[in-house]
Formats: sequence, structure tokens, C-alpha cells
Amino acid sequence: MDIFKTKLHSSNESLKVAVIGTFPPTKCGIATFTSDIACAIRSTGKEAEVDIYALSTQSESNYPESVRCIIQKNCQADYLEAASLINSQDYGTVLIQHEYGIFGGIAGSFLLDLIWNITTPVVTTLHTVLDDPSLTQKLVLEAILDRSQRIIVMSERAIDILETVHGIDRAKIDLIPHGTPSLPPHSGADYRLNTPSDAPLVLTFGLLSPDKGIEYVIEAFPAILEVFPGAKYAIVGATHPDILKNHGEGYRESLTTLAIKLGVQENIIFIDEFVPLDSIVGYLKAADIYVTPYLKTNQITSGTLAYAVGAGKAIISTPYWYAEEILDQGRGVLVPFRDALSIAEAIVKIQSDPYDKLRMEQRAADFGKTMSWPSIGRQYRESLHLAVDLYQDSLLSQSENSRPIDIHQLPELNLFHLEEMTDDCGMIQHAHYSTPLRAEGYCVDDNARALILTAILESESELPEKLNHLQSRYLSFILHAFNTNGNRFRNFMSYDRNWLEQEGSEDSHARTVWALGTLFHYGRCLARREVAQTLFKDALPAFDSFSSPRAWAYGILGGEKYLRTYPHDLNVRQFVSRMSTRLLNLYKVAKSSDWHWFEDSLSYANARLSQAMIVSGHINMDEELLNAGIESLDWLRLIQTDKSGNFSPVGTSGYELHNKDLQLFDQQPVEAAASVSAYLYAWEVTENSVWLSEAHRAFRWFLGGNILETPLYQSANGGCRDGLHPNRANENQGAESTLSFLTALTEMRSAVFPVKRKILALVSK
Repeated sequence: MDIFKTKLHSSNESLKVAVIGTFPPTKCGIATFTSDIACAIRSTGKEAEVDIYALSTQSESNYPESVRCIIQKNCQADYLEAASLINSQDYGTVLIQHEYGIFGGIAGSFLLDLIWNITTPVVTTLHTVLDDPSLTQKLVLEAILDRSQRIIVMSERAIDILETVHGIDRAKIDLIPHGTPSLPPHSGADYRLNTPSDAPLVLTFGLLSPDKGIEYVIEAFPAILEVFPGAKYAIVGATHPDILKNHGEGYRESLTTLAIKLGVQENIIFIDEFVPLDSIVGYLKAADIYVTPYLKTNQITSGTLAYAVGAGKAIISTPYWYAEEILDQGRGVLVPFRDALSIAEAIVKIQSDPYDKLRMEQRAADFGKTMSWPSIGRQYRESLHLAVDLYQDSLLSQSENSRPIDIHQLPELNLFHLEEMTDDCGMIQHAHYSTPLRAEGYCVDDNARALILTAILESESELPEKLNHLQSRYLSFILHAFNTNGNRFRNFMSYDRNWLEQEGSEDSHARTVWALGTLFHYGRCLARREVAQTLFKDALPAFDSFSSPRAWAYGILGGEKYLRTYPHDLNVRQFVSRMSTRLLNLYKVAKSSDWHWFEDSLSYANARLSQAMIVSGHINMDEELLNAGIESLDWLRLIQTDKSGNFSPVGTSGYELHNKDLQLFDQQPVEAAASVSAYLYAWEVTENSVWLSEAHRAFRWFLGGNILETPLYQSANGGCRDGLHPNRANENQGAESTLSFLTALTEMRSAVFPVKRKILALVSK
């Protein structure tokens, strides 16, 4: 979009910006850019005020006064604190410098915790745009872009990718080139490095890393020296800090070895330091030819190449995307990747034809005038002002469902539909709209869910008489479901009270054990606790033959509840350890760099797997289990988030490892309830408030904070619709859905109102 065709803003109009990115003394290209763009915006007028929110590691500390806040890259809480600080100031906009690797979390997901918690328009500059992003990279970036009012890129190719890969409207994107410094009068003589006047000084500058392709220029030098014996190649810049940390100076040493092997070591000069701008200007002035022999085709921008164009240099480059655009129309020469001979031929040809070289330099210099930092600052200022206008317009049209709920005004607990769905036998499975559907009968699954709900309620206060009777029916149903011939729970019962099977699924058996452990811990009726304990113990041996990961997880959750009352029960503790080991081994096998999960697919009640690992790691004081649980849950929260930041669970058709298209429908309440519970437990264990925020976000799904902005919860009767179809809600209010909502609400109310909340204590071994 041409931002100058929209409303123009005066340079006297006030502008206060928070810029988020790395910042000097951090040594990286983004830090330099952040510093430069901040100065450029300030230069647009006396009413321009810029504060820096610097991404940092433990090694940097000496920041200038312009840095208002330091965000430790891998400290999630810092992002929330930065959001609070931003909200307390009167910033007009927030400008984010986005690059892969500078933000913490999976694919930089910690940044989402910041931008979802600020009330300020956002503009995001993309320094890298991938045409084939991983799943998590795609999800995180699209969430950032959805929250952004404007998106700034530096090349047409980046716009094309955003349109085709991410579905971004071109009208939302501003193409603003990379800035270039003004070049004051400077002869460059002091930076010629004793290169003869009749020989070329070839230059590459920037942080050194193996993807720069420097070796191909060195390999070209024997052929160059045959024509220009005094030619030299200056490689200016320190090794990239990340490369230095992980690999040392191996790449630089390999280049030195190569130069010696080729006999050109006297002509290859390394300037191993982080070079200040005035020295960069000196080297650019001194150089005859600038080379970027980079190896990655999909590089979407290059600050060093922009600087060379701005300096009006004769340039040779490999044809990565940014170079193809900026060196178009004769502003430079493109050579094939990894082709030393072509580099040599290009250098010799340019240096041998001064007239053609001068024309190339002039074309580059003319184009570079449009990229000066003052010009870029003015363009950024217009984009920032436009973001404010768009944000204000969006607030006027924002729906109630997209606004945060007041966590202290959660719905009151309405058990009317629960009572309607329960007869003198137990909980009926399904409903036609809100009317119990007797033809579908009963299942132990739903009676176990109902028992869990009543047990949690009983932990808060003594149950009223009617709810006390309901709990008795649920437990009675479970007792009747237990088949002593095999010690397995039956699951399905017809309405005429005939069992339809002799044993139910592994998951239904395990969920029932979970319910029994919960009642045993929270229950106030001694007689029912005795029944629960006996059934719990009798049902455990069956797990040894189970292969369902969810059954293992439910068993862990039930075992944890039991161990809160009897922490020294060795058999139960060993049972929890066995199930945890199975889950952990599964996780180790299935996990990859972009797939932090226990299986090759996602199906239902996914968050319970992570929750079980967190639970087990907590009670066993096992850091490996706890880390696996938190890591997988953090990954899952990305998968379960739509572009607008709403909780959006994987649909019932599931999602597989090698498919980048998430299945959005049908969405079911059981997923939201599982996530609320898992997030709250993660908050209890880690004391990281991000997880409490995530629980609120997942709970909002029931109230309309979902992809359809449609409430599932029915306040009139306390029922919950059965899920979301692609274009509407399922109007039936079955047992699973209603119990999912009521349990999530009960857990949320317990978390929000700490007077009633039972703080989890670490169970000693």
C-alpha cells in the first residue's frame, strides 16, 4: 500500500513510540537497525519521542538512557512486565522489529504474551519472511501479523510471500526500504589497506557466519591476482555472537586455512571487530567493488547490501531475493551461488572497464538516495500514524466477544441442566437441544466426569442436599459399572439398564479411576470415600496392559489426587511413576524440532497429556517430567490459538504431524475444559502468570471468545452446546459438554477467588 495516498500527518503532530528489538551493545544487524530507525523517527520532528524496549541476554547490561525497559529474551514474565509498562505510558504506537531467534519461546512465541496484553496499536517490521515456514513459525507469525495494524517489509518478494503463504491483505503492508546512512566527505584513503591504486580493493562487511559464502570469493582470488596482482579482499566484521558461542571461530579459521592453501593469504585481510559506522563508511569509500556472496536464496533483506547501494558502489552478489530486487536495472552484477569462477570473472570485468563501472556506481547511488535514513524515518512515521487511525477505527467495531472478560465476574454456577440430565440411574449421555435423550442411554465416562465435578465442589464447602444425592447416584453407577470378572469398568448402558459391553475402553476405565481418586481426596462422606478407595485400588492393575496415552494420563491425574491423601502409598506412587515413564518415552520418540508432542497426531483432550506430565513432575520432584509437560503445553497453546489470539482447539478430524493445515472443526468443549485445567495447574506449579492468562483465554471460548464469536454456554439453564461447526454451534447440550463447562467454571472460580482456592502442596516422596 502507498501510505502517502492515505491521510498525511504533519511532522509537528506528536508521536510517542515504543520500539521493541535488540539494541546496542548487542552486536547483531537487528540491534543496529533498531538504533538507526529510532534515530530516523526522532529526526522527523521535535514532537517525535522514541523509547526502546531492548531484547537482551544475560551478557548485555550497559544500555543507554533511551532504553526504557530490558526484556530478557527467555524470561516469559519479562514480556508481561513490558506489556504492563507500555500500558502505563501514553505511547501512540508500538513498533516491533521481528526476526527469528531474537524472541524467546517456541518460534518466538513469548512476543505474543506481550502484544496480546497491550492496548496500543502495533506496527511490525519483518526482517525475514520465509516462503516455507514450519508449523509453529507460521502460527506465531500470523498471530503477530493479525495483531498488527501495519506490516512493514523491505522487498516486493516479501509482500508476495505474505499474500500467498499467510493470506495477508496487500493493503495492510507498507513497502519501506532498508535505510542507508548519509556519507559525509571521506576520501577513504586511510582504509585502502595498502592496496595499489591500479588494483581493486574488494570488500565484504558484516557479522561473519558460514552462510555468507566468503570462501567462494577467496577461491576466486588466484584468478583475480593473475590480472591484478595487487588486489586485496577485506573481510570486515566480528564473528556473529551466536556462531561464536556455539561453534567458536571455526569458520574464520577455515577461511584462513583456505587462503594459505591457495597462496593468497597476503591478499586476504580480516578485520575481526564489530566495526562502528564511521569505519564502515571509510571502508565503503575506499572499496572499489563490494561483494555479497551469500548462500541462502530466500534472504529477504540485507543491511550491508543496502549500505553499499547507498554508497554508490560497484556491487557483485549472488542472486538471493533481496539482491535480485535492489540490484535490478543495472545497479549491480549477479553471479551464480557457490561459483568462484563467476565471481573472479565479474571482478576482473568490472575493474577492467572504468566507464561501465562508473555507470553502475551512478545507478546505485541514484537509487540509494531514496533509501536515506531521513527519508525512511518519514515513511515510518506515516505508517505509525496510519496504524493509530486504523486501531481507533477497529475499537469502534470491536465485538463484545473479542474483549477480555472481567475475571472477577465469572458466571454463577447454574446446575439446573446437570440435574435435568441426571435421573435415578445416573447421568444421561446426550440431549436433543436441552432435553435429555433417553434413547442414547448412559455411559461411565459421563458419570465419572460428574463425580469429578461434585468432588471438586465438595472441596469448597459441604454439598447441598440435592447435589449430595446426585453424587451418590454417580458413584453408584460407577460401582455397578465395575466388572469383577477382569476388574474393568463397563462403559455403555442402554436406557433399559442393560450393559452393552463387558468392558469399556481404556480411556473410560482410566477416567473413572481419575474420578475415584478425586472423590477419595476431596470427599467429605467417609462411606463414599471407602467405596472410592476400594474401587480405585481394584482398578489399577488393568493399566499394565493399556496402550492408550490418554489412559496413562488419566491414571496419573487420579493417582496424584490419591497421593495427596496418602502420600506414602508405595504401590500408587510406583503406578504413577510407571505411567509417567511411558508418557515420557513416548514424548522422546515423537518429539522433533517443530513437533513437541507425544504422538504423531493430535486428537482429543490433548492438554491432559501435558497436565499429567506436569502433575507427575511436581509430585515426584522430577525436572525432566516437569519440563516435558511445560514444553509440550507451551507448544500446544500455539497450535490451539487462531490468528486473532482466540483459543481455537484442534477439530474432531484431528491433526497430523506432516500436515501444515490445522483442522479447525468441529471444536468441542472437552478441549477447552482440558486446557483450562492444564493451564491452571501449570500456573500453580510454575507461578508464571502467563498460564493464568492462558486459562482465562481458553475459558473465554465457552463465552464467545472463539473463532465464530458464538457463546457455547447457556446461562438460562446452565447447559453447554456440544461444539462449533464451521458456520454455527451445535445446539444440543449433552452431558460431556455441560460437564466440561461446569468443571472449567468451578476450577476458574477457585483460581480467581484465592480465599476459596486450595494451594497445591508438593507431596513428599
